[in-house]
This record gives sequence, C-alpha cells and structure tokens, in this order.
Amino acid sequence: MAQKPSIPKGTRDFSPMEMAKRNYIFDTIRSVYQLYGFQQIETPAMETLGTLMGKYGEEGDKLLFKVLNSGDFLNKVSDEELQERNALHLAAKLCEKGLRYDLTVPFARYVVMHREELQLPFKRYQMQPVWRADRPQKGRYREFWQFDGDIVGSDSLLNEVELMQIVDNVFARFGVRVQIKINNRKILTGIAEVIGAADKIVDITVAIDKLDKIGLDNVNAELREDGLSEEQIEKLQPIITLEGANEEKLNTIAEVLKDSEIGLKGIEETRYILNMLSGNSLKNELQLDLTLARGLNYYTGAIFEVKALDVQIGSITGGGRYDNLTGIFGMPGISGVGISFGVDRIFDVLNALDAYPQDAVVGTQLLFINFGEKETAYCLPAVARAREAGIRTEIYPDSSKMKKQMSYANAKQIPFVALAGENEMSAGKLTLKNMLSGDQQLLTTEELINVVKS
Repeated sequence: MAQKPSIPKGTRDFSPMEMAKRNYIFDTIRSVYQLYGFQQIETPAMETLGTLMGKYGEEGDKLLFKVLNSGDFLNKVSDEELQERNALHLAAKLCEKGLRYDLTVPFARYVVMHREELQLPFKRYQMQPVWRADRPQKGRYREFWQFDGDIVGSDSLLNEVELMQIVDNVFARFGVRVQIKINNRKILTGIAEVIGAADKIVDITVAIDKLDKIGLDNVNAELREDGLSEEQIEKLQPIITLEGANEEKLNTIAEVLKDSEIGLKGIEETRYILNMLSGNSLKNELQLDLTLARGLNYYTGAIFEVKALDVQIGSITGGGRYDNLTGIFGMPGISGVGISFGVDRIFDVLNALDAYPQDAVVGTQLLFINFGEKETAYCLPAVARAREAGIRTEIYPDSSKMKKQMSYANAKQIPFVALAGENEMSAGKLTLKNMLSGDQQLLTTEELINVVKS
C-alpha cells in the first residue's frame, strides 16, 4: 500500500487563494518599506552554527534546527561518544550548519561580510522563511515567514521614529486596528539595578516577557526559581503592574530609577521617541509597556511589539535596537535597529477579519470560452489585447462542453466570461457575461476591456 503523504508538524501548504492573500501582505509591506528608502537583500536558508549559536539566549539555542553534515557524518564520532548519548556534544560533532532562526543575525553577518560595499546608514528589508523547533500551536509554526526592516550605521533615534511610522502605515493599509507597545532595555536594566538584582537582568526580562501568556503569579514563581528573593520580587510588582498614560508612566518610573544612570538614559530615549511621534498623528495607539521585554539578548535600547486589537493572537510585529550585534562578528561600533513583521500571524489576523480587498484575492478576471479551433483563432487577438491592457486573462484550453467551462469559471471565481460563436464572429464582436449579475452584453474588444477594467 502506498504511503499516505504528509508534511512536518508546524508547516503548511498554501493554495492559490492563500498565496494571493500572502502576496497582498508581501506587496503592502514592501511598498511601505520602499517609501522610506529601504532596499531588499536575501541570505541563505542555512547558516553556520557558529553564526547562529549564542545569539538568542539559552532558550533560543534550544530551538535551532541543526542540519546533519553531508556524507559520512558519523566518521568523527567514536563508539564511546555514541554510547554516552550526550545530545549537545553529538550535535556539535555531527552538525556544522543550522536553519536560520530569524533574519536579524544573518543580516548582521551580511553587514560584516559586505561592509566594503555598503553605504552607511544602510536600510534593508528582507522577506524569507525562518525555522524554530518550537511546539506547534495556534499562531505558532515551525516554519514561518518574517518580513524585516533594519537600519544599521546610525545611532539616531529618528530611525526608531521612522520604524514606528512604518508599522502604523502598514497596519492602516491593512485596515487592522493594532496597539504598538514600546519599552527600552535600558529601563529594564535600571529596574534590575534598583531592586538589587542587576546580575539577574536576563532572567527578569525572560520572565516578565511572558506576563501576557502565563499571568503574574506564574511570572513571580519563575522569578523565584531564577533565584530572586521575595523582597526583590515584591519591589518589582508596582513596576510591572504600572498603569496610566504614557507620560504618567514615564514620570513614575523616572522617580523609581532616579539613582540608575542607565535607567534614566532609557527613559530619556523613550520620551524622545514618544514626543516625536505625538506630533505625527499615528492612526494606532502607541503605549509604553514596562512589562515588554522581548527575551532576545541582543536588544540594548528601544524595543517594540504590536498586538492586534480585534483578534486573539500573539505578537504580530516586534523589534528593537541592538547596538552591539555586529561586534560578535568582528565589527564593533555598528549600531542597528529593526522590526520584523510576522507574516503568518498577519495572514491569520486578516483571515479572521476577512480584511482582504476583493481585487487582491481575485486571480483570473476574464475567461474566454473555447468553442473550437475556428472560434479560438477569432478570440486569440482579443485575449492578447486584454492582457496588454493589464487584465488577467485565460482562454480555456479544450473545446469542452459549455457547462464544464462555466463550472471552471465559477470554481475559480472568475468574474467575467467572454465567448464568440457564429453570431458574434459575423458581427465582429464578443459576448461578455458578468458571472455575478448574470448580465450579458455584445461588445467590441475595446468595449469589453473597458467594462472589465471598470
């Protein structure tokens, strides 16, 4: 018996209709990036593990898909090592490459390798799939697409301001209401300092970043497991539950962090970004959220996250400033800031809201019916003319029964069907049928094109 085909958990096939929707997402984001002067690059699906490991924290390293070496990958492994079954040790010997976890670390590697070719500041966008060995669940996949935009070679906070405008512009074009959350890793570092847990900054940020997912009690339990004292946890509570307007939160946290130089620097940066955006009439809410941590170790300044307001799903866009990322590849002193649109989650949000414009999901607009060789020869010039006019046009390849050809048009949701028999050919015209209304008109080729385009 033939094996039933399947695909790996956490991956998906996409139908033509789904691809039309995804291309609408890609095209919308791409057009906004280009408005701001970003240029496109691509990097390989596989990177060396030396490039990937140690860049995402301990949890991120565990989620890397590692690729077995080609050929006899066991030739460097002894029988004793195999019997020890030490997974990490074996992986280091059996695997030299891994599938990329995100697009940011490969981009940092790209900047270092191509630094002589780049004009700084360099503004790039990149749309490619990434892979994470995560547990699949709703809105979380093992293979998914990201659409990143980054600016490297500039310390200016105007870059953060522009990225927030890009985010706002993109979701306004999608017609999706979102909340843009902002925080600063320097503020989080300052909080760790003032509660006497500066050495626990990574543990604190990883824990409080899960607040929306696991709740306050579970966050506190995780902090206890990480070694924070009850007194330190108690000091954190009013900070991570702080509410009010952005300015009120800034003023309150500034008082809390008055003795932390790095904390006050984070407040200064955040205040600048919020003030610059307040006069630029964003269409979506920008909220200071002191629990936002974005658990990746490479963020050093402003951090961002976007949540859809009308669909229950996780973060659909995120990013931040990473002042020292390229330093790990031998190029210190290059500052960067970027955002990543979660294309698969945006796809799910737009599906849930049925927010796709009709012209984005319609494939073929016009189908010519095939009555036979003579009629097809008559129609072909009109087919060519319709395509020249930018109308997505097909001619049915076989002279099948009319019912079969019309069923094809209905199945593909083609809005217009054109046909020519003896009467139409005698008149030098075509009959155009509107598949939605059922109306039919006898038209010249140019008249037909005008009707379909309108």
